[in-house]
Amino acid sequence: MRDFVSKRARAIPPSGIRKFFDIAQTMEDVISLGVGEPDFVTPWCVCEASIYSIEQGSTAYTSNKGTPRLRDSLSRYLDTRFSTRYDPEEEIIVTCGVSEAVDVAIRTVVDPGDEVLVAEPCYVSYNPCVSLAGGIPVPVLCRAEDEFRLTADALAESITPRTKALIANFPNNPTGGVMQEADWHAIADLLVDHDLLLISDEVYAELTYDGDHFSPARIPELRDRTITLNGFSKAFAMTGWRIGYLCAPPEITAAALKIHQYVALCAPVMGQIAAYEALRNGEDEKDAMVREYRLRRNLFVDGLNKLGLTCHVPKGAFYAFPSVESTGMTDVEFAEGLLREQHVAVVPGSALGPSGAGHVRCAYAVSRDDLKEALSRMGTFLGSIK
Repeated sequence: MRDFVSKRARAIPPSGIRKFFDIAQTMEDVISLGVGEPDFVTPWCVCEASIYSIEQGSTAYTSNKGTPRLRDSLSRYLDTRFSTRYDPEEEIIVTCGVSEAVDVAIRTVVDPGDEVLVAEPCYVSYNPCVSLAGGIPVPVLCRAEDEFRLTADALAESITPRTKALIANFPNNPTGGVMQEADWHAIADLLVDHDLLLISDEVYAELTYDGDHFSPARIPELRDRTITLNGFSKAFAMTGWRIGYLCAPPEITAAALKIHQYVALCAPVMGQIAAYEALRNGEDEKDAMVREYRLRRNLFVDGLNKLGLTCHVPKGAFYAFPSVESTGMTDVEFAEGLLREQHVAVVPGSALGPSGAGHVRCAYAVSRDDLKEALSRMGTFLGSIK
């Protein structure tokens, strides 16, 4: 029989994050620091608004772009919170999570053979989405000595005549790295000089601990060459609601809308109602969650460094990215051994791009008690390998 699976689909590797999560699911007494999902439940006011809407019969399709009131609310939120202005009618599309927004954005702008620069280490979907669109992902290393920020020098070394766009995620998954305004201005000069597009995934924007998040679309020169992606999963603990959004100049959103309407039609109306309520009344609970993440970060990163696993202090997101090179093990060996012997699940950094090798990703979106126990077990594991 003919092989019906496409070459592109066959070439895509499975998620390295899910591999360890699936293994952990078969074991007992596991502390999982593997999957980047808040341990908080969605604020009750958000759930209640959605429940009430279902009781009232709000179960139909919405506009492909999303409900007008959610897009209006998003436009005001982005302007007030991050000083980025987007027309709710022509420049915002509500998507099925940021994951769909990533895929749609890439397919909207990438032609076969285009090179797309990807700031690494990075979320697992960027490179496969570029490949599925026929593009060529090109890694750009963000280094520990730079606090995992993207530098203009590293970017300049990777640009070729075939380069079309840059994908960047700050605050960063998996490193917690954050870009400052000055960093983005240096990057902006390169993007303008080489006429490149920026796809900026800012889903962790609200989880910025030292100062405010700076959105690169604030820079006038980048406004019309930036696709801004964001969503509700992380800041509002709404992972299962699957609501994200894509913001871009009208000519890009018009093209992206065609892909979105054929792939997803529209985001779930219940989720859109919930997202609208989150923007209206969820800020206090969001801020309380961010304060708790900060406390967990301080506890966990301090503990890692005391164990000898060198780790910079992440300034955003909810991940620590310690080096395991001092153990003499690869990141995969370390993660497998820690899970097998001490039932603590972490993600090998190499699963998040070649530049993540030698590190492991630890999500501190679990209770402080679990973080303390995880540190204790890691200490036991380190003692056993010495």
